[in-house]
Amino acid sequence: MLKLKIEKILHDTLASLYKLEVETAVQPTRKEFKGAYTFVTFPYLRASKKSPEQTGEEIGNELIKHVDLVSGYNVVKGFLNIEFTDTAWVSSFNKMISTDNYGFKNQDGSEMMVEYSSPNTNKPLHLGHLRNNFLGNSVARILEANGTKVHKVQIINDRGIHICKSMLAWQKFGNGETPESSGLKGDKLVGKYYVIFDQQYKKEVAELIASGMPKEEAEKQASLLKEAQKMLLKWEQKEPEVYSLWEKMNGWVYEGFESTYKTMGVDFDKLYYESETYLLGKDEVMKGVESGIFYQKEDGSVWVDLTNDGLDQKLLLRADGTSVYMTQDIGTAIQRFKDYPNITGQVYTVGNEQDYHFKVLFLILKKLGFKWAANCHHLSYGMVDLPSGKMKSREGTVVDADDIMQEMFDTAEAHTKELGKIDGFSEEEAKQLYKTLGIGAIKYFLMKVDPKKQMMFNPEESIQFQGNTGPFVQYTHARISSILRKAKADNIDISNDVNCSLALTDTERGGIFLLSQFNARINEAGAEYSPAIIAQYVYDLAKEYNRFYAELSIFNEENLELMKFRIQFSKLVADVINRGMGLLGIAVPERM
Repeated sequence: MLKLKIEKILHDTLASLYKLEVETAVQPTRKEFKGAYTFVTFPYLRASKKSPEQTGEEIGNELIKHVDLVSGYNVVKGFLNIEFTDTAWVSSFNKMISTDNYGFKNQDGSEMMVEYSSPNTNKPLHLGHLRNNFLGNSVARILEANGTKVHKVQIINDRGIHICKSMLAWQKFGNGETPESSGLKGDKLVGKYYVIFDQQYKKEVAELIASGMPKEEAEKQASLLKEAQKMLLKWEQKEPEVYSLWEKMNGWVYEGFESTYKTMGVDFDKLYYESETYLLGKDEVMKGVESGIFYQKEDGSVWVDLTNDGLDQKLLLRADGTSVYMTQDIGTAIQRFKDYPNITGQVYTVGNEQDYHFKVLFLILKKLGFKWAANCHHLSYGMVDLPSGKMKSREGTVVDADDIMQEMFDTAEAHTKELGKIDGFSEEEAKQLYKTLGIGAIKYFLMKVDPKKQMMFNPEESIQFQGNTGPFVQYTHARISSILRKAKADNIDISNDVNCSLALTDTERGGIFLLSQFNARINEAGAEYSPAIIAQYVYDLAKEYNRFYAELSIFNEENLELMKFRIQFSKLVADVINRGMGLLGIAVPERM
């Protein structure tokens, strides 16, 4: 495109003027200045033996003299802002419309694994899981658009003391309740008993404190907690009754999860289970003890000393032989590289409260001699807050993922009906539109923010048809689809390239320039693992198109070639919005 062309021309110009053989790079010109791309002259002053401004003028004059696609330039201090001819812009546009799957790269042989979701089987998915799933799934799509083969996986936390708490509470207080008898989704039923355990445990602790026991001691001595700890040991020993209960309750949860994932629009290529990988982790830890990487205390617990690396000492196996999260994460990472020997790295989509955990994990894997540990990346993201404060699953104050998605569908229905955007829709078509808008609104809102930032989710704001929202971008696509339907009905042929002699407006040049940035934004989003970059791009493109639509006529344009260009421009914008929103996992409607 124009960026690559001008960089090659600048390379040749520097060679001609200053006998320099250097790589050159340009950046988009800031909006307050005239021009498309800016070239910084400061690195070349020693060769030019002139001031930054004089060097810019000299290079600019050379471009005007010898380069047809450059129409003008201006110099601001040491910044050379380059302008292009309309012929160059149209030629660039023709290249875009003739490129199959414009913006996306073909597979280049690289392979990555992206982990996301990774729920516990003691509770349903909540609002935080929505951000996690949407981010991980989108990053996988973005990496694929950059030419990488991606394996989407999750690790299901199906073992541990938290699972035993739900199991014990159901055993004691459930009276045989099932998803069928209760009418609850399986994950919600199990989550209900996790909350009941916490309530009963706190009640017991309060009674022990009232009897004179110190709080810290009461929290350790509560019989309910001790029973849960014993149950965990029995599970690890595969005691039949405990193991059978574990399988039954996890089965309920998996059915519930599957339904939620379907509504979210996310999927996985392979599922890993901690119950299957923690033993491999334990084996690796014991190998580490034998080789002197880890050490064992007198009580039998195993630790790693990372103080020389600026970290601390980390527990890897408890004194009773049971594993901790770190143990199973070690096993899972190793298993994945065995299963997929061609992957060059892994991306872990996990909240920022686990930043330290992943620093330790990657360092341990490196110490164990796994070279691929250097290519493991923690996609750390901030928590999603609510007006009511932080969510606490054990207290039952989480915002359930199913509930919030349903709320978004209902809100989309109310807004759409109020604005009269479903005229001519059948009931089934309208229902599908509400789902498309509702899930698009929440996905866009949760992903338009830089993943690293903590954020407040505002359902009412997210569903608006104006501003930086999913529905605004979706509505823009529907508007363009209507234009394309009219062009087809009027038999306007847009199959040929655009006439390169057309005179363009600043708005049209700006639109072509923004379209030309699509691939660069995909590259940037892939390098930074940030769907927010794509969200901002599609919003900017939708906003730019609405300016174009307001300022310029399409079907009333008397110049037929110009009319055809504007229809083709509209079509490419719609295609890019569709692809861009697709990278976020968001569908765009043809009608609204």
